Amino acid sequence: MTQTKAAKNAPVSFLPQDELLTLNVNDIPILKDGAGPGISFQPLMIDAEAGVWVVMGIFAPGITMPTHLHTGSVHGYTLKGSWFYSEYPDQVQVPGSYLYEPASSMHTFEVPATNTEDTVVLFIVHGSNIGFTDDGQFHSTLDAATVLDLIKMWTGANKGVKVPYISGGKAHAIEG
Repeated sequence: MTQTKAAKNAPVSFLPQDELLTLNVNDIPILKDGAGPGISFQPLMIDAEAGVWVVMGIFAPGITMPTHLHTGSVHGYTLKGSWFYSEYPDQVQVPGSYLYEPASSMHTFEVPATNTEDTVVLFIVHGSNIGFTDDGQFHSTLDAATVLDLIKMWTGANKGVKVPYISGGKAHAIEG
């Protein structure tokens, strides 16, 4: 790593970094149906220790996710297609829409069945999504550790295809 003069002389501490932590989404395979039928994703960054995960979510038309509670905040930016929360059907998210979900919010993610293409959303998630059935019973947990498991399962089912992503808790990028 080449340090600038300012970095060498700065009166602050910083983490050593041997390389720029970067990747190109075009180099990451789409984990087709990796989170369930019609729910695919590309992992970008996963920091299980901090409970932060960044994914490109890819949703088929007609998908409805279980109602879920966020234990931390979520940022979502829609790149393609459209979606909405069942609780806010008049606030459809379309390409260019940015959404902030505060911790402790609860909602149901839906993709209109009338969509003619997959919906693609960049999500930056802090914490977990706790899913519930329609009658209010626990359904599932989706968090950074679960995403790591989903990557391992998808890789095993796809003859060991490498899935690059940036890993938190380390000062370098790794491959899953």
